[in-house]
Amino acid sequence: MTTVAGKPALGSIAARLERLPHSRWHIKVRFLIGAVTFFEAFDQLLAASALPVLMKEWNLSTGQATFAVTSASVGMLLGALAAGWLGDHIGRVRTVALGVAVTGLASLAVAFSGSIETFSLFRFLQGLGIGGVVPVAATYINEIARSDKRGRFVLLYEMIFPAGLAAATLLAVWVVPAFGWRAMFLVGALPVLIAALLPRHVEESPRWLLARGRTEEAEAAIARIEAEVARATAEELPAPAPSTDENEPKGTLMDLFRGRYLRRTAVLSGLWFVAYYVNHGISTWLPSLYTKEFDLDLTTALVFTLVSNVTGLLGTFVMAMLIDRIGRRPALIGAFVGTVLSLGVLAVAGATSGGQVALFASCTTFFLYAINAGLYLYSPELYPTFNRAKGAAFGGLWNRIGVILGPVTVGAIIGAGGSLALVFAQLAVVGVVGAVIAWFAVETKGKTLEELNS
Repeated sequence: MTTVAGKPALGSIAARLERLPHSRWHIKVRFLIGAVTFFEAFDQLLAASALPVLMKEWNLSTGQATFAVTSASVGMLLGALAAGWLGDHIGRVRTVALGVAVTGLASLAVAFSGSIETFSLFRFLQGLGIGGVVPVAATYINEIARSDKRGRFVLLYEMIFPAGLAAATLLAVWVVPAFGWRAMFLVGALPVLIAALLPRHVEESPRWLLARGRTEEAEAAIARIEAEVARATAEELPAPAPSTDENEPKGTLMDLFRGRYLRRTAVLSGLWFVAYYVNHGISTWLPSLYTKEFDLDLTTALVFTLVSNVTGLLGTFVMAMLIDRIGRRPALIGAFVGTVLSLGVLAVAGATSGGQVALFASCTTFFLYAINAGLYLYSPELYPTFNRAKGAAFGGLWNRIGVILGPVTVGAIIGAGGSLALVFAQLAVVGVVGAVIAWFAVETKGKTLEELNS
């Protein structure tokens, strides 16, 4: 084993992770972290499913409705900033567990809200948890994955997120008409149970432990992982590849904006902003557009929204199957082009019926969800261990700015009497910007996290 000053080198820990065959341990960890991500996605979309009912129950204006759906996004923005720092300082697993607890408890509080003001306040608090959990969870999954199959491994995990979005909509189809919107937020409180289990059943990232100088804990963690994998496979583990890597130097947040990382951070920020601006510009308003613009009943509106989420799940799966073969950059460019074409058809056709919007909005989410999942893979790849969670979370900051501005812009266009064709045209133009930015992305396919940042 390679050592530096008598201690395990990061390269040796990385090599030991790289040689691990896929096993029940990987499935267990991906399932537990995936359950967290599932409920974070579920909670994220609850406001959109409840919005048509809330607008009638509390007689909300378009401005109030926009405030209600964006309050969580503001929380997610701040949560992403805090969680990036926490993830690099107290650990990936503890940060995820903390964020999940905040999300679940805030969801419970939302269920008992009596006004749009208290609803928005507790959604803001819920957003703090959601914004913090997702990028740090993705960072953890990246750090335990093998480089040769990291894209598929991470993106199959990321499929949990659109599954959570689809589940929120599917449950809303039945629960909201029958039991009201509050019942949805009671279900959203379930992640509190997961928060208590996570630190007991998921090892902290050995890469992170070693980068923090906690070498004995890193060695103990990787040894426990190796033992569990060996038991699961009932075979002797292959020898790790020789490694001469040294421990990574310590760094600061400002390193994200220096040297080669400046380009990476700039490109990543632009990609996150565009993807989530377009995604939430559509998804947040779809149920309300169906009921308000096309006079569809609530159940039909939620079913149409569900179809869009299901196609998004399919898009994530297709991305998972392709991204290790064709690379991150071509996959992202292609998905942005598909997004622009789908939105362009709606803009040119004029969005004249609910069925037409449902069809091409579903094509759009196919590509958008693929982009989003790809970025959760791509972001942690671009940064060294000591700054990985902060780098991924900084991208999350820009996606939250997009989450806020996308629905606000769409709400402003609708509130001013603008046509749906204009709504989709401006989203398509923003998508074009995303395709151009993706052209400058650094390719990371097939390289270890250490190779990408040495």
